[in-house]
Amino acid sequence: MAALCRARGLPAALCLVLVAALGSLVSCSGGGGGPETTLHVLASDELTDMEPLLGRLRQDTGVRLDMDYRPTNDASDTLLTGRHSYDLAWLSSDRYFRLKAKRAAAGTHPAAIVQSASVMRSPVVVGLTRDVARTLRAEAPGGRLSWADLADAAATGTVRFGMADPRHSNSGLAALVGVATAAAGTGSALRPQDVSCDRLRGFRSGQTLTAESSHALLDAFAERPGRTNALITYESELLTLNASGRLKQPLEIVHPADGMVLSDYPLLLLDQRSRDAYDRVVKWLTAADHQREIMRRTLRRPVSTAVARDPRLTAPLDNALYFPDDPAVLDRLLADYGDPRRRVADQVIFLLDFSASMRGSRTTALRAAFAGLSGADSSATGKFVRFYQGEKLTVIRFGGRPLAERTVTVHGGADLTALTDFVADGGYDGSTAVWSALDHGYGTAERALGADPGRAVAIVLMTDGENNAGIDRATFVSRYRARPADARAVHTYPVHFGDADAAELRQVASVTGGRMVDARHSSLSSAFKEIRGCS
Repeated sequence: MAALCRARGLPAALCLVLVAALGSLVSCSGGGGGPETTLHVLASDELTDMEPLLGRLRQDTGVRLDMDYRPTNDASDTLLTGRHSYDLAWLSSDRYFRLKAKRAAAGTHPAAIVQSASVMRSPVVVGLTRDVARTLRAEAPGGRLSWADLADAAATGTVRFGMADPRHSNSGLAALVGVATAAAGTGSALRPQDVSCDRLRGFRSGQTLTAESSHALLDAFAERPGRTNALITYESELLTLNASGRLKQPLEIVHPADGMVLSDYPLLLLDQRSRDAYDRVVKWLTAADHQREIMRRTLRRPVSTAVARDPRLTAPLDNALYFPDDPAVLDRLLADYGDPRRRVADQVIFLLDFSASMRGSRTTALRAAFAGLSGADSSATGKFVRFYQGEKLTVIRFGGRPLAERTVTVHGGADLTALTDFVADGGYDGSTAVWSALDHGYGTAERALGADPGRAVAIVLMTDGENNAGIDRATFVSRYRARPADARAVHTYPVHFGDADAAELRQVASVTGGRMVDARHSSLSSAFKEIRGCS
């Protein structure tokens, strides 16, 4: 350049300016032929494994991605506020964001996403230790395990699993959608009525490990062997963990037969002014050579059909589950599942009418209902509502007065056998004291809450007759209103059974904040299953 300046007779000062300007232009040029650009990206924390490729992307495209990593749902919540300065978002899935945005304020809905492109794929699956996998497969038809099988095994304590917190992590939320969809048994997208009393408590009782992100979950699992024997997370992360040498034995990966939620890692353009740089990045990421490298490094499935899959990524995904299309479904799922760091400590108090009219077929139905909840019901939906490890169950038989009471905390089959035997015993009475039995039940609930204030308690009232003994409704209401607030918060779910007075049962539900369940046109077992999801 200096020689050229002298040849042209340019002043030395002007020559220096030209040299500086051209030097600056060269330093700001990327390998993609355009000006180098920095894009600020809000990213799922699982994508830290893409860091080794981002330097090459910068060299080839001239685009530097400045990544800010957060748990996926937390990142989505940041986008929903509309108060951010990100050019792009790169999430494991944008379904949570799009669904929540349906009811967000104007200007923060999905229209704010200018463009979206899927980069790779990975389903949320289950990793089991070999011994547990062998045990469960031996009992499953054809050896294929389902979410229902896993929920049943969690309820009995056979499976102790780790799962990221669904309130923060996409993998945890996707797993919850998978389990709840299987529990609903409809085979379609979850509706609010499918989870109004979600049947996930038995499943949750098996969770012994959690973290806000899937990466932190895997670290905790590897550092504390023996605490858990199952992990629920992305297929890619389980494969990576198996290949890392951090485990004594690799986990056996299960693709649940009743469906999986698939994450597609979309790169989202948030600012129209960054479209050119965004297009360069997408083109680079989806090119066959780079898709192959992404697959090799992350063990996620390529979106490019030109790339042959790693042999570990050939399990079919044709049973992908529908993600909910109603934000109310997510609200109910997350509220019902609650904080996975807190232990499940439910108690159900059954008030069972043992008046003379219950003899015969009605007592037979009652026994069948308890047997089903104790594990005899092997249907897919039945496995989600069985009595589970740690659950406290109280059965109070009543006639004209409380006749007998038995409480067990479920630790194994012997506890459930003792309870079903107690239900099967005789000891009938000639009258029916509904309001006295209910008052006794609330006394039991009050004592339970006094001993364990964090316990969730519900009362189930089953009767086939009208109140003809004991205290009346007004006396019960007076006593009920005098109880502590936490006892008054316990709901009662009366079962309309046989010739019961529906009006009186509705009054019970109205006074206590519960609802009446009609068992006249379905099995008593079905009614009990429906109720237990509300405890």
